Amino acid sequence: MSKSGSVWHESGSWNALKSALPLVLPLVIAGLALGAVIGGYNTLVAALLSGMVLFTLLVMWRMDEATLALVLIVHLYIDWYWGLWIGAQMMELALLFIYFCARSERFPWVMPPLLWLWLALIILAILPALHGISLFDTLNYYFNIFFGSLTIYWLGNLLVRDTRNLRRVFQFLALIGTMVAIHSIIQALTGKFLFATTRYDAYFASISSYELSTSTIHRIGSFLINPDSNGGFLAIMLFLPLCLFIETKSLGWKICYLTQTFLMVIALLLTYSTGGWLAAGVGALGFIIFACPPRYRLIIPLIIIIISIALVFVFPAQVNLQAQHAFAPNEVSLRAGAWQTGLNVIDANPWTGIGLGRYVYFSRADPYRVLEQYIPLAHPHNSYIEIGALGGVPLMLLFLTLLICSFWLALLNWKRADRHTHILLGGGMSLVMALSANSMVTNEWTLIPVTAIGWLVLGVMSSPLLTAYQLKSRKGLPAQLSFTGEGVHVESR
Repeated sequence: MSKSGSVWHESGSWNALKSALPLVLPLVIAGLALGAVIGGYNTLVAALLSGMVLFTLLVMWRMDEATLALVLIVHLYIDWYWGLWIGAQMMELALLFIYFCARSERFPWVMPPLLWLWLALIILAILPALHGISLFDTLNYYFNIFFGSLTIYWLGNLLVRDTRNLRRVFQFLALIGTMVAIHSIIQALTGKFLFATTRYDAYFASISSYELSTSTIHRIGSFLINPDSNGGFLAIMLFLPLCLFIETKSLGWKICYLTQTFLMVIALLLTYSTGGWLAAGVGALGFIIFACPPRYRLIIPLIIIIISIALVFVFPAQVNLQAQHAFAPNEVSLRAGAWQTGLNVIDANPWTGIGLGRYVYFSRADPYRVLEQYIPLAHPHNSYIEIGALGGVPLMLLFLTLLICSFWLALLNWKRADRHTHILLGGGMSLVMALSANSMVTNEWTLIPVTAIGWLVLGVMSSPLLTAYQLKSRKGLPAQLSFTGEGVHVESR
């Protein structure tokens, strides 16, 4: 077996695929064209058909980073915005099966770290899942927040085999963040929601009229719908182009990444999300600690100060409205009341919670509501309290343990990394820090498209394959890597 070969090469399937490309490509183009035609009648069917064709092509060509980006887009647009919830899950399971069948020395198969913790989390979540309000709602929450987190984390482990893979993953994620930022800016400037659906027009209109209490200015939610969710999403994603900006030596790419960061900051301002800015602040601190080389530790704070001053002078009205919204007495008291209500739910149901589901809390938490929470809420504006309220204290502690241990594995990879990998991993760690901080004031770690991104980033940063790559290349020592079902073993030659 060739060490640089793959199952595709060894079996002759790759050569067969190349010879079949003259037939495959016309079929792909025809499928995309058919999707475009159907789009005039049914947007969902067109999106699904085009996505299936694109997914098949990317898998055949082993464009793994682009494939995972497509999965995340399905998480965001199809499963979350359209409300179908299962599409990305099916794609993730299919990818795990394909990668297992195509395992080789070039594309190794490894078991995820902390598998026993993952299995404990998934099994423990079954009990509160048994008393949700509906089967669809329970399965949606269980498979996306718990089981689905393992599958996307596992795919992240398999995806990153060296620094180039890590860089490409972050480039695709930054592109997704940029597209959402552009979509948000267009929505704010024109009032038009691009790629809107007719299926959820009434539902979207009923919940998306988020206006600041002191004005008629609408807060922008984009595909995340809720502006607080959109603000948190943009706040965590902006650290990816920022670490790519520092890591690259190309002036053209530096301008591109800086432009992406600037677009996300502008879009974040248009969400008027206090939690988003809090997350950005925590992430910026983590970025200076983990991602900045010594010469950048003065430049990055200076850039942050310049951007802040520019925002004040270029967007004075928006900054003023943001400040009024952040310190409005009713906003602060409502958030504190939401936390207290969630703690009351945990106190009354400490072991198994009130049941898993996106709508369970809205239906069952009202008897425990405090006066400060003057309206019913769908979640306690804190992901950790939400997991405790819905699934019980043991499930919450297990989730926190898994999160901390995964971050610790990423930190170990960061400590042994070379310069380029060091910077990229620092950007990913800043993203996780921002996401974890934002989850204390809203439900980001339990928001389906955002939790998928968070666990994917943790998966690529704590990948055993990346660990093996670092050990192999450290100090230029030659090593032989052997891949087994139990993990990666490095043997000195």
